[in-house]
Amino acid sequence: MIRGTTTLIAHLGYPTDAFKAPMIYNPWFEQSGIDAVVMPMGVKPGDYAMVLQSLFRLTNIRGALITMPHKVSTLALVDECTPAAEIAGACNAILRRPDGSLLGDMFDGAGFVRGVLRKGLKLAGARVLVVGGGGVGSAIAASLAAAGVGAMGLYDVFPASAEALGARLRKHYPALQVGTGSKDPAGYDLVVNATPLGMNEDDPLPVDVARMAPSTFAGEVVMKKEMTAFLRAAQARGCRVQVGSDMLFEQIPAYLEFFGFGTATPEDLRAVARLSY
Repeated sequence: MIRGTTTLIAHLGYPTDAFKAPMIYNPWFEQSGIDAVVMPMGVKPGDYAMVLQSLFRLTNIRGALITMPHKVSTLALVDECTPAAEIAGACNAILRRPDGSLLGDMFDGAGFVRGVLRKGLKLAGARVLVVGGGGVGSAIAASLAAAGVGAMGLYDVFPASAEALGARLRKHYPALQVGTGSKDPAGYDLVVNATPLGMNEDDPLPVDVARMAPSTFAGEVVMKKEMTAFLRAAQARGCRVQVGSDMLFEQIPAYLEFFGFGTATPEDLRAVARLSY
């Protein structure tokens, strides 16, 4: 029930039809007796800066979840960013602090890494390929580097995006071997689809799955459906997989703490979530 006392967390992106967060947060708030709501708000890129500035003039808003295509542009619209957001070059959460200033943070990478570690993947010294150098791909790459991977391949359809991400990684992790320009998945321990490919049934696969070894772990960020064509093909090769929503469940406890709503375990959240695809 939304009341006059309800605290608002905006969920900003475009389009909104694939949003899953409201179906996780809002049942958790209801069960926990927390008077808050996550509200999807569709904002096109041309309107985003104006909408964000106006939105945080509301008196009952505490923060915002930021998703595609606004994660990168948000960096320039907040007053301060955490190191995680700076390294990722993107922001997926905004907190309005008591003085009215806006703090930006990034949790995509942490959620993804926590998920694959819980599934038993050893990241220390691993070889990883991240396909997609936008907001979510950059965040995952940053967190994988922090987790101690030994070598990382980066690919984006816009080569400059992959090169810029590679430069940021080399600056903060000089011992990390970073390569760009190829999406050949052969020889990697982990392959991550951090692109929108898989949102639609007729999308091409992000990599040539036939080049992946059965020992390779496949990770996905698309949440519109649970098993994308990439994950189905990888699973058919014998690969272990992580679905896109796992990244979301793993990062939500960090979000809850960021917004001051306590914490939860992924299992607690799954028990009450009302996801639909």
